[in-house]
Amino acid sequence: MATLGRFDTEPENEVSGQLPLELGHVPAHGEGDFLVGEGNELAYGRVQAFPRWGDPLTLVLGPAKSGKSHLARIFADRSGAHFAEAHELERLARDGGQQPLVIEDVDRAGYDEAGLFHLLNQAMRDNRAILMTAREDVAQWPLATDDVRSRVRRATAFSMAMSDDIQLSQMFVKLFGDRQIAVDPKIIAYLVARMERSTEEAVILVDLMDRLALAKGSAITRSIAADALDRRRVALGAGQHEHDRDEQDDE
Repeated sequence: MATLGRFDTEPENEVSGQLPLELGHVPAHGEGDFLVGEGNELAYGRVQAFPRWGDPLTLVLGPAKSGKSHLARIFADRSGAHFAEAHELERLARDGGQQPLVIEDVDRAGYDEAGLFHLLNQAMRDNRAILMTAREDVAQWPLATDDVRSRVRRATAFSMAMSDDIQLSQMFVKLFGDRQIAVDPKIIAYLVARMERSTEEAVILVDLMDRLALAKGSAITRSIAADALDRRRVALGAGQHEHDRDEQDDE
């Protein structure tokens, strides 16, 4: 899967030799902005059901940019949940209580295993709602022991997936809308039919097309979409070549 970040091949501004600086934008993360589809409706339904949960722990799994953080914010708005930081899990467990919590990227953010173990035990004991997000199934988490893994497996787990062309098209509309850019639906259909199918790739393509359009001083056209797709094919191909070379070196 592509990695969000700087691009391996960047378009050049014909005048200055570089792209315009990214001016920044604020993604819309309200409940009304969440795109519900076949791939995420069960996870969304779980959040909507709060506080009528039959068990306190929820695990939302999905790749980068699949909507996990957006869903976590919706849960926090509904429940008054606190977003727990990696350094405060032990204290939260020790203080106890029933304030709901969100623990994001629990498989990647370097959480203290002992603190997480004690917090999950406290949550199960006192019926404290915790929503965790992660990219990988718990079986793949880099844990030193099985203590945390055994507790996380008691959570009700949901997967976030981009299930169809309609949902992917809606995501493009939202991503462009966050930047206050109107794009012809035919261009979106053109992208969906030709891109690597992932939410992360959609985010990268929107950013790249926005920067290409700024560099040319134009709206986003089909030729800009084609240019962005070509650049991403080159970048993804280079990334796959590097991955294959690393695997060969490991043999």
